[in-house]
Amino acid sequence: MTDAMVLAAFRRIPLPELRAQSQPADKTLINFDTIFFTQAEPLTRELTLLGQDVRLEIEPSTFVWDHGDGTTSTTRTPGAAYPSKDVVHRYADARVTVEHRVTVTWTAQWSLNGGPLRPVDGTVTTTGPQTPLRVAEASPALSGQR
Repeated sequence: MTDAMVLAAFRRIPLPELRAQSQPADKTLINFDTIFFTQAEPLTRELTLLGQDVRLEIEPSTFVWDHGDGTTSTTRTPGAAYPSKDVVHRYADARVTVEHRVTVTWTAQWSLNGGPLRPVDGTVTTTGPQTPLRVAEASPALSGQR
């Protein structure tokens, strides 16, 4: 069993194409912290190569957030919903709809026949679907005169 064979098997395993989520979800404001996150979980796959049992422990390691306005940011975490602000972006242009998405790089470790885990020498990248987000501008208004 060679490292190259394990890497080739890792690259054939279907991995989730994670959807980027935002808060607010459908419409946000310029100059406002828009929160981004995705549901990324480690996973295990069992397979047989050359008659040997191989276990792959796969986990997301890097997240590249494409905000849809020509900017990106890279994190090591999948972000989280409010009140967390692990991954945020402020849009500068209003009256547009952007298409945001996340690209995830997956790493893995492998074991042969229940032996110790060793790192896989390579990664796999998946890109999630684009999600529309309307960017608007709000104007303050006074109310409740005394």
